[in-house]
Amino acid sequence: MGIDRPVTLAAIIGAHGVAGEVRLKLFGEGVASLKQFRAFNDSSLTVEKLKDDGKGGAIARFAEVADRTAAEKLRGTALTVPRSALPPLCEGEYYYADLLGLSAVSTNGEALGTCIAVENYGAGDVLEIERPGIEGKRGKRFMVPMRIEAVPEWNGERLVISAGFAAED
Repeated sequence: MGIDRPVTLAAIIGAHGVAGEVRLKLFGEGVASLKQFRAFNDSSLTVEKLKDDGKGGAIARFAEVADRTAAEKLRGTALTVPRSALPPLCEGEYYYADLLGLSAVSTNGEALGTCIAVENYGAGDVLEIERPGIEGKRGKRFMVPMRIEAVPEWNGERLVISAGFAAED
């Protein structure tokens, strides 16, 4: 995984008004974290205005979007920045994008599968691991809390999961 792979920070979920503004679903830490970026998608979308919508999302105006029709055509577009443009992390911190695609092994050395999702239902981050597929079928999935007792170690190459959290059903 390269340092400059695209990281999705928001998605356009529809038009707002008639002047070309769009509604955004945010995947990061709110509008403030998005405001540090002036352009998205390899500079194909340049921010002119960005504001909180009061509902956990945002309203944006891009220089390249002239009217509601153009805004509607962008519905479903992910807004990305290069991974290298994100702020540096402190010890123990991670971006979800850094965990996705990592191989998972147990503390016993067993290959467990791949991290396919990171969710947060309010009590902390939870990793979804998909076991290797068998005979052309997708592998079973299991979830692990991203806490030290469940994931004692991780780096840019792999996640180490405590054996008790990776047991078969």
